[in-house]
Amino acid sequence: MIETSMTRRFSAYTQAALLLFCAMFICGSQSATAQDAGATKTVPLPIVSIGGDVTEIIYALGKADAIVAVDTTSVYPPDALKTKKNVGYMRALSTEGVLSTGGMTIVASDRAGPPEVVAALKGASITFHEIKENNSPEGIAEKIKTVGQLVGKSEEADAMAARVSAAFSRLATVRASVAKKKKVLFVLAVQDGRVTVGGRNTSADAILALAGAENAAAGVDGFKPVTDEQLVEFAPEAVVVMKRPGLKSDPVEDTRNLQGLGASPAVAGKAVFGMDGQYVLGFGPRAADAATALLVAIYPDLAPLVKAEKP
Repeated sequence: MIETSMTRRFSAYTQAALLLFCAMFICGSQSATAQDAGATKTVPLPIVSIGGDVTEIIYALGKADAIVAVDTTSVYPPDALKTKKNVGYMRALSTEGVLSTGGMTIVASDRAGPPEVVAALKGASITFHEIKENNSPEGIAEKIKTVGQLVGKSEEADAMAARVSAAFSRLATVRASVAKKKKVLFVLAVQDGRVTVGGRNTSADAILALAGAENAAAGVDGFKPVTDEQLVEFAPEAVVVMKRPGLKSDPVEDTRNLQGLGASPAVAGKAVFGMDGQYVLGFGPRAADAATALLVAIYPDLAPLVKAEKP
């Protein structure tokens, strides 16, 4: 009887100890998981990525597999539109189209629309994160960090943001060498002889400033079509034309042939050139490189200085 009683007491103590150990282990695991989730602020997957800059950042961070769908501005890298579901143009979204993708989280540029659809998506059960547009070097670095935090790549995003900031610092050094700013016109599109240009308060205006140029269309607010008379008044010294896939004709040649630019210093000096749209206006991880490439195109004599500044 004594052995049986001791055995039972030992068994009871052992079970209690095991239960306490297990409870501590399980609770400890849940606490660590909760802390990790709180630290990284990751979102439920998969993600609907809306905005070419958002998609480019996620891909650059090695999290392409976290994306289930993208919008039509997500042209870089090219695989995005080829391998992911397509929710259409970011400014013309449909609530049903986005929700039907099976995404658990929407990470969208604040330029997404229309407003009523965005409001409906924010009110749906799906998680919605809006990424603010800020085309300054500081804003781009912060955007990279924010997206990186959402996809659980904070450390990698911090490193990427640091590289981008360093590249912008080198660009600023070169830009300080510009003796006299050139008047540059940014052409968004040419259709049926009509041209749409980037005025003030646009991404085009921001990239021209980063490249050390004066916006020839600063008198225009937003992206607007302009007349031949206005083009004559602009008298740009250089013209950068946005290029994009699927165009039937060469937009650079179409721009050169515009009547309003025929007598411009840009055409006379053969300073009309094209740049990929997402590259030059994407304001993602490649933004500093794009602004630097634009500066060199506008001020070719500064190319040696750009090369000397490279790490």
